[in-house]
Formats: sequence, structure tokens, C-alpha cells
Amino acid sequence: MTLDSETRQYLTDTREEARTRLLTWFERYARELPWRDTTTPYQVWVSEVMLQQTQVETVRSYYRRFLGRFPTVQALAVASQEDVLKLWEGLGYYSRARSLHKAAQIIVNTHNGELPADITALRRLPGIGPYTAGAIASIAFGIPAPAVDGNVRRVMARILAMPTPSQALLEDAVGLWMPEDAAGPFTEALMELGATICSPRLPRCQLCPWQALCRARELGRQEAVPAPRPRKAIPHYDVAAAVTLRNTPNKASTDVLVAQRRQDDMLGGLWEFPGGKREAAESLPEALRRELREEMGIEIEVGESLTTVKHAYTHFRITLYAFICTLTNGDPRCIECQNFKWASTAEVRALPMAVTDRKIAGALEAWLEAPSSEVIDVSA
Repeated sequence: MTLDSETRQYLTDTREEARTRLLTWFERYARELPWRDTTTPYQVWVSEVMLQQTQVETVRSYYRRFLGRFPTVQALAVASQEDVLKLWEGLGYYSRARSLHKAAQIIVNTHNGELPADITALRRLPGIGPYTAGAIASIAFGIPAPAVDGNVRRVMARILAMPTPSQALLEDAVGLWMPEDAAGPFTEALMELGATICSPRLPRCQLCPWQALCRARELGRQEAVPAPRPRKAIPHYDVAAAVTLRNTPNKASTDVLVAQRRQDDMLGGLWEFPGGKREAAESLPEALRRELREEMGIEIEVGESLTTVKHAYTHFRITLYAFICTLTNGDPRCIECQNFKWASTAEVRALPMAVTDRKIAGALEAWLEAPSSEVIDVSA
């Protein structure tokens, strides 16, 4: 789908009014966000990656901590992936952190330590897609490149009263309204409008600087546009995890077996208590014994339940059951993992883990301090 001549003419005719209204509104009502204090390319890049699929309020503290630890692209490039993942812990979508780290190394080695001020070169870096490239180019370098994320898509679809516009059409529409001399502020203002005013439900049209230009509002169809995308059924899986102790649990020196996920796996590079999904007609202990045999080549005895954790990912949900286990035969080795170690609870605290395994680690510490048969429930 491309812009028809009538729509293109409408956008052209209203361009100056749209620019003035949006930028005036943004100057007056923009939220104070830590990444708006500067347009340094590195900081813009970090903030845009963190904001992908993550709420602003969550990102605030992570952004400050990340820049405190890695203030420059050079500092990020020389860091270990484990250090990067540890600082990212809890923010989710860990492939973003791995890509950020890889891209930093490329920037240092190929671009003299500077993000390229070129949309095509930006797109070649790991983790930078069309939206992120457009955001960096416009905000950091003043290049009039459209950045269309979910919020911008909703705003422009309503302006044009188009239920199912294509990405290319929306980029074309944004490009027509974007001022060459204020590309960065326009991009940020458009994002802000979608995030704070033009919400998916109950948009606050009376406060919108573009209300007089919005065709969907004129038709009374602002909440119906854009058309909702069909939702797929979200599957649920039962997963078991082995908290395998090397020494008796009443000793302060007790170590626990942890494994590092392979780079290409989901949550790649993070450490976990090994285990896996329960198959049909399998009990949780049976699943756990099979998984440890397949993943690490060992036999275990599955003991008491430690905790149960519920968690929702983007495309599926899990209930994770953790059990205290004992090694009965074999020496651990990586068959389906990247690395493993016997770690003390203090060492486990220092490892980067997903939120589910971090909750198991917390339950283990509580269990070691006051051993009992009581199940510790940290369901999310």
C-alpha cells in the first residue's frame, strides 16, 4: 500500500500546520526523561534499544545504571558479555543486550568508535532495525529519517483514517510531515504523542495538538483505527528445574550446579538451573531426569519441591517447578549448554540470570538458611 494522490496532497497541504502544532505542544508538555538530556549518538542508541518493548518507567533506572557502568561505546565494547547481561538482568529481551555489545565492538573496530551518521550503515549493525535506525539518525544526527514504532503507527493511522496501513506508507507519511531542520524534536514529539495522548484505548483527543487534522476523529472512529491485529492463542508449558547440590545442605560451603545457555538459544548467555519442558504423559521428576541426562550427561535423584514460579513471555507462558536434587551418577558436561559450574550462593548472585532463575536462587538461599519441607512460592 502506498499513499494515493489525494492523501499525499492532504499531507502536503497540512504540513506546516502539523509541524507547528506538534513541536509547540512537545516543547510545552514533554516529559522529563534522562535520555532527553543529550543527543549524544551513543546515549540515544542505548536508550532506543532499551525502550524496545519496554515501558519508559522501567527503563529509567536501567539506563542510568548502564551508562554509569559503560559511559562510552569503547567501555561497552571491551566489557565481557557476562558483565553486560548482568547489568541488563531483569530488563528482558536479552538479545538486545547481546546485539548492543556486538554492535559496540563493530563500531570500535570499523567506525573509529563513532556511530555512523548514515541510515544504511546503522541498519548493518546488530540489533538495529528500520525504526531504531530512523530514531538514531533523526535524534542524534538530525537526519530527516522516519521512525515508525507501534505508537507512531497508531497516531498516523488515525490521522489518515487507515485501519491497516503498511509500514512503507506510514514512513512515507511521516517523512512528508518531518521538518528537515527539526527532525530530532519531531521524532521525539511524535513518539511522545503516541505514548501519552493517542493511546490504544480512550485516546485523549481533546488534548491532542493534531485533533483538527485527524481524519479518524472526524469520522468518530479513532478507537477503531488502526484495526487490531488478530491475537494468537498463547500456549502454556510446564517446566522443571534441577537445583542440584554438591554438598549436604546444612553446610555453608554448599555448591549448586548451574549451566549457561548457548548463545543461539532463547536467553542465550544467561545462567540457569538446568532442566526443561515436560513432555506429554511425563511426570515432572521424569522430565527432570531426562533433561539432565540429555543436557549434561548425568543422573540425578529428584527430591523435595523448592518453589514454583509462573512467568509470561511474549509468545508463551510457563509454570516452572524447581526441585532440590542430588547427583547420583556421572560428571556434568555440556551436551546442550555452553558452560557449567558448581557455584556458591554468592557466586550465583553475581551471575546474569533470567527473572525465573533469579527467583529460584532466592528461594534456594532461604531454604539453605532455614531448611524445611515447606514449599516457597514466588509465583509471578
